Amino acid sequence: MKTKLESLLRTTWRACTKTRRRKILLGTGVVLLTLWGAYAFLYPLFFESYTGVVNAKLTFSSSVKVTPEEFDRIAQELTYQARFSKAQDLTATETSEFTRRLKIEMLMNTRSALSKMDYSHIKFFRNAGILQYEGPRTCLKCHATIKVRDYDGKERNVSTMQDILDSIHFKFQRMASGFTTYGYDGREVNAQGQPIPVGKIDRACGIPGSFSWTGWAALVGSKPKKANGNIVMRSEGCGQCPIGGNYHPATELMMPVGGIPEEAQQGIDCLICHSQTYDMNYKYVIKDRHGNRWNQDRTMRAAMTVTKPTNSNCLNCHQHNMGGDVYEHNVAAQSLGYENQRILHEGAKRGNAFSKEADVHAAAGVFCTDCHIPVGHKIPRGNKGTDLVGNDLPGVPVECERCHTATPHTKNSLTRVILNGHVDRVSCEACHIHRLEPRNVVLRDWVHPTWDEEEGLYLPTDIYRSGTVDLGFEFLWFNGNGTFLANALGTNPTDSSRYNPLMEQMTQLDRPEVRKALQAVVADLARRYAFDPQAYLESVTSTLSQLPLGMLEKRRQVVEDKIKPLMKKGKSRIYPFKFFNAMMHEDMTNQGPFGAMILPYDYVKYYETGKTDEAVKAAISHPIVKRMYQTPFKYYMMDEFMRYFGVDSWSDQYPLENGRLRNVEPHWMRQMGTLMVNHGIQKGGRKCAECHASNGIMDFVKLGYPPERVKDLQNLPELKLKYFQSMQGQSQQTGTLGRKPAGTQAQGHASKDHPSRRS
Repeated sequence: MKTKLESLLRTTWRACTKTRRRKILLGTGVVLLTLWGAYAFLYPLFFESYTGVVNAKLTFSSSVKVTPEEFDRIAQELTYQARFSKAQDLTATETSEFTRRLKIEMLMNTRSALSKMDYSHIKFFRNAGILQYEGPRTCLKCHATIKVRDYDGKERNVSTMQDILDSIHFKFQRMASGFTTYGYDGREVNAQGQPIPVGKIDRACGIPGSFSWTGWAALVGSKPKKANGNIVMRSEGCGQCPIGGNYHPATELMMPVGGIPEEAQQGIDCLICHSQTYDMNYKYVIKDRHGNRWNQDRTMRAAMTVTKPTNSNCLNCHQHNMGGDVYEHNVAAQSLGYENQRILHEGAKRGNAFSKEADVHAAAGVFCTDCHIPVGHKIPRGNKGTDLVGNDLPGVPVECERCHTATPHTKNSLTRVILNGHVDRVSCEACHIHRLEPRNVVLRDWVHPTWDEEEGLYLPTDIYRSGTVDLGFEFLWFNGNGTFLANALGTNPTDSSRYNPLMEQMTQLDRPEVRKALQAVVADLARRYAFDPQAYLESVTSTLSQLPLGMLEKRRQVVEDKIKPLMKKGKSRIYPFKFFNAMMHEDMTNQGPFGAMILPYDYVKYYETGKTDEAVKAAISHPIVKRMYQTPFKYYMMDEFMRYFGVDSWSDQYPLENGRLRNVEPHWMRQMGTLMVNHGIQKGGRKCAECHASNGIMDFVKLGYPPERVKDLQNLPELKLKYFQSMQGQSQQTGTLGRKPAGTQAQGHASKDHPSRRS
């Protein structure tokens, strides 16, 4: 049939005159051009109307043209130290200090010294006559394409802009495969079935309390005590970290068609990753007639110090979730903004700071990009992970063994064989991360906020923070993968039948120290919000108590049938994991055995009023959230999303009707999230007795070892040797042995001693 049709069309075409053929071709071209024009001009209008996002030309007040004289003055200031060091070397043999100072001053200002500057872009800009930095428009004059080297050693030229647009640092999500996470239905995310956009762009998270659609850039009116009743505007939102500078995240890249508009492309913040003098005081929310967006440092001073990224560039954003905003060595958080200062978040998301004070690699001068080796603008996270954060280069390992080999212990002949044997079952991090930051958030309650007088805001109540092992973080078996809700997968290689963390460890807080610390905080909350403190304590310390009996039984079956086979995949080792749980509002119409659909909060309503129901209503009134509950989104994304979640399909019953929330309830997640911690590495590992004493930090029973093996592990013959007994004594003296609540905080909010507050 196909051959006959092709023959007929060919014969008909040949029978046409040349004139008629031209008309057909011309007509076809006109139709195609019309369709392209309709797509190019009408689709963006439809998209903005459908999703509620805004695109417009962006301007930044920090982008100011300087005079040639100002340029030279800035250049001299920026290169002062480099010129000074060089002049010192050249005058090292001068015996007269006075004469040496004169020579240094003269040499520093010679033409040759001024031309040999540390920052190569100063010379480039001077030669090109560039006196104003205008974002990507300026960068792309020279860097329209870049040469990248893949991990196989092959080089290729790529479009710089396209390379950036395709990176997780811009688009915030991934639609292709490459996640290390599995749904509760047993499928690897996006590896089979319908691919959907998944990442930090389109899911509510218990740490920020919102998702990026509804919480991108907000101006919050605070009433701090020191302002004597006056309103002080503050900046908040997810958009302070990604490199996009538009009015919304890269929502276009979530859709099956469409691309990033030119005006949004020109909003990309190149300098936050590449400038060595980027001023974080320019990072604050600005409002114009189109909406709210994040400001940037686009000064010539910042542009003139462009280099490859250094640690300070990475930590401009990443220290926020590693050490935390109020971590004393978080340099970026000490510059909160020239206007509308950013809100400092008291609790740390992961609590594993990367700084020379907290991490041996940072102290040794190791760069982030020494381990996370980029390919162009794409940066690997590693091939292990428990959460849904996208990965530019899935499959590329980022791990200790890359530098330290599989037998890293070499110094002490008595212990090296034993310790190198541990590497088969115990991760490097388990021994070399001793603690997390004390402000590490373990339990955050968004439903019952606390008024903070100093900030003049209602803030979520952190009912428990701790950086101590067994209280702030735990040890779990891990095979490199996680679940859809960030639960580490893995199992005890010797006896998998005894290890069931999704029914046990991740659902219970059974430490007496934790319960005792929680009681006072919960009692205070109960007085203010009139709820039953005992029922509250039960829901947070035994999270499965929130499930109906039938749902609990379904959970057991799903764990047995779908999750346990995933736990047995690959090779498991013991890793430390930061535990976290949050109480938030949930859409109970879309619930399953592992929880319900978490709903976001509107930051302005939340921080200013503390009325959490109203904050939910405001957030879910955003057009794109409404679209989630409509037919196109249901079939394009949400049905598949919920199947990963452990729910058969997405109910499109919108949870807001006539101004009232419908079937929305506050709950704790039904299990603790377990986040990987890989930084905050100490040079010295744990002593043997810290784990293997009877009251050691390693709970071998919870790790699934049978009783006879637990007895062996807690009574190692090596510990009876004189050498190991001395080590045990040292551990006891320094307080590292046993489960002690040192470094914990169970108050609503910690003391505010950050340098920026003291100023």
